[in-house]
Amino acid sequence: MTDRDSGGSAPAPRSRRGQGELEARVLAVLRTAPAPVPVAWVQERVGGGLAYTTVITILTRLHAKGAVTRERAGRSFVWTAVADEAGLAALRMRKVLDAEADREAVLASFVTALSPNDERLLRELLGEEGEAGRGRPEEGGD
Repeated sequence: MTDRDSGGSAPAPRSRRGQGELEARVLAVLRTAPAPVPVAWVQERVGGGLAYTTVITILTRLHAKGAVTRERAGRSFVWTAVADEAGLAALRMRKVLDAEADREAVLASFVTALSPNDERLLRELLGEEGEAGRGRPEEGGD
């Protein structure tokens, strides 16, 4: 008798990983690299039995987001992390904001939904940047 025959049901499917979880794992591994590394190096260290093609896909997505860089090494690429997990989250937030027509409404809604501690932290961060002067010119301003 097989497992299916004993209970009449198939084994429970494996739960899917959370959005961005694999990207965060790959990025964390890549940040430990001593120099630009090939996909196989990342695959070996990320664990979880990920396929080589899955790791390439994740690295390509991270590259499109600006979280990693790549350079030619023969017929393939070697990869380097340029963002940490916080930077990756910030890139995702920026992408969402850039996709909306009414940036002011999105930002206002975001800020009003913050916890009091997060709001205080954001105000402190904005106050520090305002006092030090912006390190980059305002978008759309002269």
